[in-house]
Amino acid sequence: MTTAGIDVAQEADRRLPAGPGWFASDCAAEAQRHLIATVRNPDLLMFATIQPIMFVVLFVYVFGGSITVPGGDYVQFVVPGIFAQTVVFGSAFTGIGVAEDMAKGFMDRLRTLPMYPPAVLMGRTLSDLARNVFTFTIMLIVGLLVGFRLQGGLTDALVATVLLLAFAYAFSWIQAWVGLSVKSVEAASSAGMIWMFPMTFLSSAFVDPSTMPGWLQPVANANPFTVVTNATRALYNGYDPGNDVWYSILWAVGITVVFGFLALRKFASQSR
Repeated sequence: MTTAGIDVAQEADRRLPAGPGWFASDCAAEAQRHLIATVRNPDLLMFATIQPIMFVVLFVYVFGGSITVPGGDYVQFVVPGIFAQTVVFGSAFTGIGVAEDMAKGFMDRLRTLPMYPPAVLMGRTLSDLARNVFTFTIMLIVGLLVGFRLQGGLTDALVATVLLLAFAYAFSWIQAWVGLSVKSVEAASSAGMIWMFPMTFLSSAFVDPSTMPGWLQPVANANPFTVVTNATRALYNGYDPGNDVWYSILWAVGITVVFGFLALRKFASQSR
């Protein structure tokens, strides 16, 4: 190779992404792309706003008078459960978005760009985390309007909210793996939601597990969704969560690590 050719190759190498700064920039660019698309899709924003309002109003006013819970105040009991359910359901957008990018060939385009491949999924999950923050804010306002109160104080409420968002972020990686594994957007929508309904309803989110049949109670109590719901409910209501906070953190970290690895490996294998 000539000297000129070597110089050109070296210059090209210098332009390739390298270092944590490049990685952070790639993640931010991908997240920004998805957030801009969300803002430009008013229908998506509208349904993301209406759904949590419906859940809060329906459970508080329709079921509130017929369900007995520990402490006797169903609003204080159920609203944290609705918080947890809605942010976890919000993770389904990750799988649908990934499947849509694949169907449109946009993933193939991103693979040809000089960027860190993991940033594609990192940006997607971070943008959905930001959307979950927006959804949670709407839910909190509605919850306060129907009588929910942060009885544990602002600090405990902040810790509870961070736990919820961390758990939802972990589930975004499950959904990213699902979106990479299916063949269509429709399949991603079905596969991403069908298992979340039993997981959230077979938990302490809406009723006390002690009211369930005896054979079902151990399943509900072992459900990680029950663990995070119990932890956040205790923090919002100002009583001791025990070890549930630490168990929730372990679940969130474990799910993120395992499914983050699986999703990134799946994405890398499809690049070959």
